[in-house]
Amino acid sequence: MHIDWAALGSVFGVSLVVTVALVGLFTLGIVGLSKREEASARGDSVAVATTGAYVCFALCAAAVAYGISLIMT
Repeated sequence: MHIDWAALGSVFGVSLVVTVALVGLFTLGIVGLSKREEASARGDSVAVATTGAYVCFALCAAAVAYGISLIMT
């Protein structure tokens, strides 16, 4: 049995980076929604916060869909 340690390390590194990026995007989406509620309470415009949050959630969904498509093929 031969283990290709370089390939294993590469997979680990890419997985770590993608996981941190997805968690960061999801966190930005949640922060955007909380800013929307704060802006709404103050009477300010909520369009930018709402749009930013939905873009972050859409990017998360696209990354998950891409990952599933990689697994399926």
